[in-house]
Amino acid sequence: MDFWSNFWSLIWWFLWAFVFIAYLMALFAIIGDLFRDHKLNGWWKAVWIIFLIFVPFLTALVYLIARGQGMAERSQREARAAQAATDSYIKQVAGASPAEEIAKAKSLLDAGTITPEEYEQLKARALAH
Repeated sequence: MDFWSNFWSLIWWFLWAFVFIAYLMALFAIIGDLFRDHKLNGWWKAVWIIFLIFVPFLTALVYLIARGQGMAERSQREARAAQAATDSYIKQVAGASPAEEIAKAKSLLDAGTITPEEYEQLKARALAH
């Protein structure tokens, strides 16, 4: 009987730990959204923070109901901006287009730096991408 008592106590503890961590994630998401929102002035942000400190569960619920749509829009906008920055970085790091690579190889061939066989290899590699 003692085993089952400890087992269910452990399950209960894990449930409460899950609820607490989920609540903290929601709280940090709300605080992050407050500071991401440029339309809301500083005093209103301070009021929301004060209410989150003194009446946290009710304030979080009211915030998610009242400002949830704007929260989702700001989150989507931030995700799109991060994706655009990632795409830009990948394009920058990935290198030149095949036409640019062939032009560089041709200039190396014309300068005598590479042989015609090496030029054909570079050209084939550029066209393969």
